[in-house]
Amino acid sequence: MTSTEPTLSTQQAPGDRRRWFALAIIMAAAFMDLVDVTIVNIAIPSIQRDADASLSQIQWITAGYALAFAAGLITGGRLGDIHGRRRLFLVGIGGFTLASALCGFAANPEMLVASRLLQGGMAAMMVPQVLSIVHATFPAHERGKVFGLFGAIVGLGAVSGPLLGALLTEWNLFGLEWRPIFLINLPVGVVAFLLGRRYITESRAPRALKLDLVGVALVTLGLLMLLYPLTRGRELGWPLWGHLCMAGALVVFAVLVAYERRKAARDGSPLIELSLFKVKSFAAGVAVQTVFGVALGIFFLIWTLYMQIGLGWSPLRAGLTGVPFSLAVSTAAGMSVQKLVPRFGRKVLQAGALVMAVGVLLYIWESHRYGLAIASWQMALPLVVMGAGMGLIVAPLTDAVLSEVPREHAGSASGLINTVQQMGNALGLGLVSVVFFGVIGDRLTRAQVGPAFAHAFQHALWWVAGIMGVIFLLMSALPKRPAQHVEGAPDDGLPATEREPELVG
Repeated sequence: MTSTEPTLSTQQAPGDRRRWFALAIIMAAAFMDLVDVTIVNIAIPSIQRDADASLSQIQWITAGYALAFAAGLITGGRLGDIHGRRRLFLVGIGGFTLASALCGFAANPEMLVASRLLQGGMAAMMVPQVLSIVHATFPAHERGKVFGLFGAIVGLGAVSGPLLGALLTEWNLFGLEWRPIFLINLPVGVVAFLLGRRYITESRAPRALKLDLVGVALVTLGLLMLLYPLTRGRELGWPLWGHLCMAGALVVFAVLVAYERRKAARDGSPLIELSLFKVKSFAAGVAVQTVFGVALGIFFLIWTLYMQIGLGWSPLRAGLTGVPFSLAVSTAAGMSVQKLVPRFGRKVLQAGALVMAVGVLLYIWESHRYGLAIASWQMALPLVVMGAGMGLIVAPLTDAVLSEVPREHAGSASGLINTVQQMGNALGLGLVSVVFFGVIGDRLTRAQVGPAFAHAFQHALWWVAGIMGVIFLLMSALPKRPAQHVEGAPDDGLPATEREPELVG
């Protein structure tokens, strides 16, 4: 993306209150997306029980969203650059709201999985426009305040998502069981769509990169060939075609690399800018983001299954148990960016990986020691330690990965980082069938369910701890002193895709 130098004349007038209405609208949409990711996890056991979903289907309810979101993220941003950010935001939020309705009224698990795929695709149209609209609407000196508000919204979404999901599931509104977790998006989405048409100013990039639909198709095909056998293999007895399909995914990814090289030489607008991987810190950072996504994908799904099916807890109790984790993530993330990373650099991220691994090991120990009698307060210590470790990583990681990337490629690099994290998340959710369900017997009696799920939870956590060790090693290739891009600074180091776009209309 070629950027234009920002000037105050391209922004809405400082006295124009419309821009604050626009900010509220896009933040409501961002909040809706953030909550939707966490709200579903807590309701998964209820969905499985009420909809009679198979184990692979409940994996796809979460992994399908992540896969569609990852596959469409870069393309969604480019469509906004070409056709207008306001227009794509409205398409995205309108489609997201419709998909939420389809999820809420799904007649069977297959329809729910398909609706979640649509929901993830629409989120990929909506989410990339949020930061672009902020940069088009607010002058540089106001962005510090704006991104402070945005950070608060992210933290609120992390805390409120599980609780909201637990309450809506527990209340069983109108006898709808888990369905209100999706239907709650309808009034928010409709209001945001109507107000967005009025208050958001249209903007687009003067010279946008072309679409790479072949690249999107190859990425999606490769991931599907990898994920589908992983999620279905256990139920089908690991057939030969599943192994061949996963091996074929590697061939598809090789074809993708060859195609992207030709695409870059032909018109300079590949889906993946392969030259970025010549930067050692970026290549390592992408690996960190991917593997970290795998760890989170595994943990959050097995955690809710362990608490609600293994221990027999209600959704509300499970949601409240996770509050210390969310608070620890938010607190540590703020300290990491503001105080620790500027002083200690890369060591903070590596410490975060080790701290999170220690929290996971504590959780394994407590789960084994207390068994099915474990209480919520006994989980608080490992969850706080894990949350603190995660907070030390998530906030400064993107800046660390982008530190040595040339500015002209910062936009492509930023989009790729977000994409691989979602892909890692989808892969982690697929691996749950191996590291968690693969340890559980097929025909369990009621008395065997609790011990089997507790044992599978401990087994899967060993995988998560191992992954955190791998992340620690990969982080050694990150810059010792990651550059921090401060919003609103005269030279804010923004990715090219996030510079002020040209306003139209």
